[in-house]
Amino acid sequence: MIRILAFLLVAATWLAGIGPSSAQNNDFFFGGGSNFGYSGSGPIQRTMVSFDGRYAPGTIVINTAERRLYLVQGNGAALRYGIGVGRDGFRWSGVHRITAKREWPSWTPPSQMRARRPDLPRYMEGGINNPLGARAMYLGSTLYRIHGSNEPETIGQAVSSGCFRMTNEDVQDLYNRVSVGTTVIVKN
Repeated sequence: MIRILAFLLVAATWLAGIGPSSAQNNDFFFGGGSNFGYSGSGPIQRTMVSFDGRYAPGTIVINTAERRLYLVQGNGAALRYGIGVGRDGFRWSGVHRITAKREWPSWTPPSQMRARRPDLPRYMEGGINNPLGARAMYLGSTLYRIHGSNEPETIGQAVSSGCFRMTNEDVQDLYNRVSVGTTVIVKN
């Protein structure tokens, strides 16, 4: 009985050291919110992975073939997110910078998109039903964005018109980690 009580006392002391402040210290490495790197509800888990060391920390590398976005951390590591990418005929590659960031952005479908889909609205206020989701990061002078989605089941799919979709939870995490000016490298 004394051994059990001693064990419980040690376990309680150990667990007390893993309170909210300790969990917050892991946010940078594990993406915040939960242990082992994932707090999202989407089909692809956010996780820390080994990564090519030739990119500067803070760079975003998007691999459309893998349908993954990497936020380079340095020391051979990156935070990997699942993304939705452009469907056939809408994939692209290149290097841009994040030129703007918006929370709960409004959406004005480009004329090219409206020509393909005349059922789309001309304008939509930001909010939970908006296709851009909780956050958007605009890429250079292009029409493309890294943005949230109100359709998490599309993550890992090729369904967009060239933008990169993330779960709202993941896009909020990325949005808080990057700034305007961040380099974004898109590879096919």
